[in-house]
Amino acid sequence: MAVLSIRIIGDPILRTPAATVTNFGPELEKLVADMTETMLDVQGVGLAAPQIGVGLSVFTYSIDGFEGHVVNPVLEVGETLQQDGAVEGCLSVPGLGNFLERAEWARVRGQDVHGEPVEVEGTGMLARCLQHETDHLRGTLYIDRLRGEEKKVAMRAIRSADYNSVAGQTAAQRAKTLGSSFISASAAGPAGAQGRAENSGRRL
Repeated sequence: MAVLSIRIIGDPILRTPAATVTNFGPELEKLVADMTETMLDVQGVGLAAPQIGVGLSVFTYSIDGFEGHVVNPVLEVGETLQQDGAVEGCLSVPGLGNFLERAEWARVRGQDVHGEPVEVEGTGMLARCLQHETDHLRGTLYIDRLRGEEKKVAMRAIRSADYNSVAGQTAAQRAKTLGSSFISASAAGPAGAQGRAENSGRRL
């Protein structure tokens, strides 16, 4: 297994829909193992293959004791929205976190590394993760779903020189230490410049 570099916003692969996996075998098993190790190394709760530069429809997750992966996921969501006002962040958009409405319940159906059927269903943070990672496989980032003031705050932060500095520091830190790819909320600077800090410190 290996800890891999995570692509940051601006990389074209994050905007490219992932290809359906058709070959199941040792290479896919290694990919999932590397993704899982990378996700845990950066203290994330989810990671999609495009985030490590692989354009395949695969994601891993690790939330509250639920850990696994899904290949070629198909997402289904409920109509009720989460009511906890959760802040969502992303491993590929370092230093930012924004309030984003997501469905309270979600389910994905897909396959495991052996091509066998797999189904993951949950509410709360698990449902948020399933929606977030499936979005990645469509070439969509969480910031694309923001609305109103949250969208303005995020876009302003991403356009700022301070954000470019945070993104550069993040990449340099990972290249040097292979540790957590995220700085603390206090190091990220004021919310007006870097968006809102995610209280849990976890990224998808």
